Amino acid sequence: MINTVFQSRLYRAITYSVLIVSLGVLGYIVFFGYSLIDALYMTVITISTIGFGEVHPFGTGEKLFTIGLIISSLFIFGYAVSSFSEYLISGQFFYQLKVKKVQKQIEQLQGHTIVCGYGRNGRQAISKLKSYKKQVVVVEKFEGIVKQLDEKGVLTIEGDATLDETLLRAGIMNAKNLITALPSDADNLFVVLTAKQLNKDCKIISRASKETSYSKLKIAGADNVIMPDRLGGSHMASLVVTPDVIEFVDRLTIEGETTANLEEVAINDLPEKYLDKTILDLDLRKKTGCTVIGYRTPNKEYIINPEAEVKLEAGGNLIVLGRPEQINTLRRLF
Repeated sequence: MINTVFQSRLYRAITYSVLIVSLGVLGYIVFFGYSLIDALYMTVITISTIGFGEVHPFGTGEKLFTIGLIISSLFIFGYAVSSFSEYLISGQFFYQLKVKKVQKQIEQLQGHTIVCGYGRNGRQAISKLKSYKKQVVVVEKFEGIVKQLDEKGVLTIEGDATLDETLLRAGIMNAKNLITALPSDADNLFVVLTAKQLNKDCKIISRASKETSYSKLKIAGADNVIMPDRLGGSHMASLVVTPDVIEFVDRLTIEGETTANLEEVAINDLPEKYLDKTILDLDLRKKTGCTVIGYRTPNKEYIINPEAEVKLEAGGNLIVLGRPEQINTLRRLF
């Protein structure tokens, strides 16, 4: 809000300054028959109070017009200097330079992830993405939060995520993924609709707080809809029913290189000699110590604990389990 007020005053001051110069030039041309260059010259030396000699000897009309021009310009340029000084003192000038620098960085990104909303779920998503060194752009409408993220070195766009222009500034056209974690299901629905319209190839993951919102978000184009409250309740109940299983699963983290236990391997990233071969031919267990616990086919069908004879097709993904050191070996080899 403060930023908008300062910008409005600055733009108004610039407009008034251009207007007084234009009126001066037109006045000398229309009322006194000056050429364009002579009129511009007289206007500039009058407004700037430099006081060089007149182009032509002044008559009474020209003197009165020049007096009015001087008085008007003093008030207008005084206002302009005051507005610009406040703009500098408030830090908005340097903040805007920083915003433009961030915008240029975002325009150069390819395949990044946009996170809409820096609430509890948004923070967790960003932390996870950062741990995997993924490129992230945050969209947040509160100026204070935006400045905090800027200080942390997170690329951030200040604005309403439901608007086309905001998502375009966040690089939606080049984004690979979008996570919308806004508190309102209606806002998340608008974000999904807008993002899908701008980039139909972008994978969209949305938060939902109500059961009735789930189907609407899926119809709108969300690839995945997550309901944190339902997951939390289900998790707590599972700790009663199957505590050891849940405790074991909780230890299977994907937090980062030093604590990872699960990893995803794209078949397309493997050496060509393994394409159309089997999991047995890949022999990950012997080479890395990791075990294949899942396979996603090119048609996005999931096979849990796949047989060794399953063929590795282009576009598929392997999901492997291993201790941190084994995962590191896997990453080095593949």
